[in-house]
Amino acid sequence: MKYPKVNIFAAWFFMVDTIFMGWVAKTGEILLQLLGVPAVEGDVPSRIIGTLLLLVAVFVVLHYRKSLPPEGAPGEKDYVFGHRLVLVGNLMALSLFIFQMFATTISDYNTHLVLNKFTTAFGYLCMGFFAVGFSFIYQSSMRLQEKKE
Repeated sequence: MKYPKVNIFAAWFFMVDTIFMGWVAKTGEILLQLLGVPAVEGDVPSRIIGTLLLLVAVFVVLHYRKSLPPEGAPGEKDYVFGHRLVLVGNLMALSLFIFQMFATTISDYNTHLVLNKFTTAFGYLCMGFFAVGFSFIYQSSMRLQEKKE
């Protein structure tokens, strides 16, 4: 894996964004309304502001912790495989995020319904990729601890 820290950062961002997508949009809407900007529930500006707030929150955690879990052993093959699974989860979560930004522009009801169900399945599937990928990354560090003992 060429950029493991970026991969983990993106995974933590997309995990929280995928799980709390509606709350992230609502937070952005509330902030826009507090600033006096008219905002509608679930519109694109609300989602963008909420996403930027989430990005800042994940960055603050990264800044104060100096890293995000899991931390693995780069030399292990489980580490590379785990990062690949996390990368697949990131790409799937990114597709869900992009769909949510452009969902309002789809005028055909049937197309919107099919794409909505498809991307919702992507959300569930990417959570599985994150969980299994993080597990493999964590297991790679466990082997180093066993060798030290």
